[in-house]
Amino acid sequence: MCGKPLRYFETEREMACSACGKIFPSNASCEDGHYICDTCHAERGVEVILDYCQRSQSKNPILMVQEMMDDPYIYMHGNEHHIMVGAALLAAYRNAGGELDLLPALQEMKARGGKYPGGSCGFWGCCGAAVSAGMFFSIATGTTPLSGKSWGLANRITAEALERIGEAGGPRCCKRNSFTAVKTAAEFVKEHLSVEMELPEQIQCRWSEENRQCLRVRCPYYTGR
Repeated sequence: MCGKPLRYFETEREMACSACGKIFPSNASCEDGHYICDTCHAERGVEVILDYCQRSQSKNPILMVQEMMDDPYIYMHGNEHHIMVGAALLAAYRNAGGELDLLPALQEMKARGGKYPGGSCGFWGCCGAAVSAGMFFSIATGTTPLSGKSWGLANRITAEALERIGEAGGPRCCKRNSFTAVKTAAEFVKEHLSVEMELPEQIQCRWSEENRQCLRVRCPYYTGR
């Protein structure tokens, strides 16, 4: 709304969304008290994600998320990444030969990822990018709470993505976490589902200057290292 930095609260407060006016519990606002709910924040970005993933013929989910990140409605940080990670993986998986009806899979990814709140990486200790990778695997394999082997694998892919995200340390970066989750998931799928998506030899981030909390040389994707 105004470009001022966010501030985070240790406990939730009732806030009115500056876009839709509805009241929500929130752990964050800008320094001037503006608050945008997750739905309003991600709405246009989710449209971009679904449209792109339906049209893309790429087998490279890293390239896909990078191209989506270039869109002005995919912000530096935000809960749209919780949908984007899984959506890119679904499309790349299908394009790489995975058996998948893409459109309903993307709609399900939107539904599941849209429920995962922004800020969960810090407040819940479980980054939404890692959970999005687990959602992808669950959708791609038709996993439910009553499944057997795939239930275990869906939890393992999330755990492996989360472990690698945690190893990089904080503060949060939705770009860094998304790259890490996507790369981990693609490697996991090759090993366990024998579907090989493409990955670049080196992942380079183009958004460092937009991130006030960028780790710079401590980030594996920093181009200025």
